[in-house]
Order: sequence, then C-alpha cells, then structure tokens
Amino acid sequence: MLEGSCHCGAVRITIPRKPRRITSCTCSICRRYGALWAYYPSGTVRVRAARGASETYTWGDHSIRFVRCATCGCVTHWKPVRRAGDARMGVNTRLFDPAAMSGVRVRRFDGAVTWRFLD
Repeated sequence: MLEGSCHCGAVRITIPRKPRRITSCTCSICRRYGALWAYYPSGTVRVRAARGASETYTWGDHSIRFVRCATCGCVTHWKPVRRAGDARMGVNTRLFDPAAMSGVRVRRFDGAVTWRFLD
C-alpha cells in the first residue's frame, strides 16, 4: 500500500501497489494538469477527504469526473461519471513521493489526436 496526498493534505489517496506503468496524456486537459496517471479498479483505491474538501470537473462527453482539492487545487484523481461495478479510475501519481514511483515506466499517450501510445 502506498499513500499520497494533495499539497495541503486535505485529500489523501491510498493505492494497493506501485503501478506497473504511468501514462502521460497529451489531451487538452491532462497536459494542462500535468498529471501522470496510474489506473486501478476503483474498489482498490481509498480516497479520504472531509465533506467539501474536494471539487469535481467534467467536460466534453462528461464520461469522467476530475477531482481536485478545494483548498490547494491539486488534481488528485478521476473517476467515471457512471458507476459500472468496479470501473477503472485514474490516480495522479504526482501526489506520491517520487522515490515511491522511481523505476516505473512512463508511457506517452496521444490523447489529443490519434488516441495511440507514442512509444
């Protein structure tokens, strides 16, 4: 288990294990957020935040909801708008100690044009 948090600590995330790979997406929102995403079944990730400590944002086809800390603004994760069992969610690995993510392969994904990995 690994634990990370937003800058102010109001939102804390626990993931079950170090990811096998991390995705750097070039879509219009991910490149602005600067997030590096790891994906897990939602039931395996624990998000702890007091009521009102986070805010959400959706755009485009409104299929995923980005979550950020309401205090410091760090983007913490995204989750599907429609719950489908134990659907996949994305966790921003920049919230974790860099040493915990060392050695994990970062894949570059062209989410802006081709929807293909560039490596």
